[in-house]
Amino acid sequence: MKTFAAGLTALFVLAAAPAMAGDQDFTLTNATGYTIEQVYVAPSRSDDWEEDVMGADVLSDGEEVDIVFDAAEGACSFDLKVIYDDGEEAVWSRLDLCTISSVAIYYNRATGRTWAETE
Repeated sequence: MKTFAAGLTALFVLAAAPAMAGDQDFTLTNATGYTIEQVYVAPSRSDDWEEDVMGADVLSDGEEVDIVFDAAEGACSFDLKVIYDDGEEAVWSRLDLCTISSVAIYYNRATGRTWAETE
């Protein structure tokens, strides 16, 4: 069973990527070795995660999903939360989705560390 340390700190590897002209859409890739049951994306300034963007679907290990935003959304800074099939969760804060087109999340079973790489 995976264990996440309290106060989880994510490592972001930021690659130089062209701005998406204000478009916050991105591709989320699950490379954790576990199934993700829920995905939440909310503006960083919000106190509410709102609804699970996966709906009834899950994101199995090795799969990816395109997360598409309403064209009217004006924010760039978003937080991402995933909940795994065993109830564990991980959160990444202040992702600049105006410059990021993909987020791949990873988990190291030996160290219990989770992180995200963005492009």
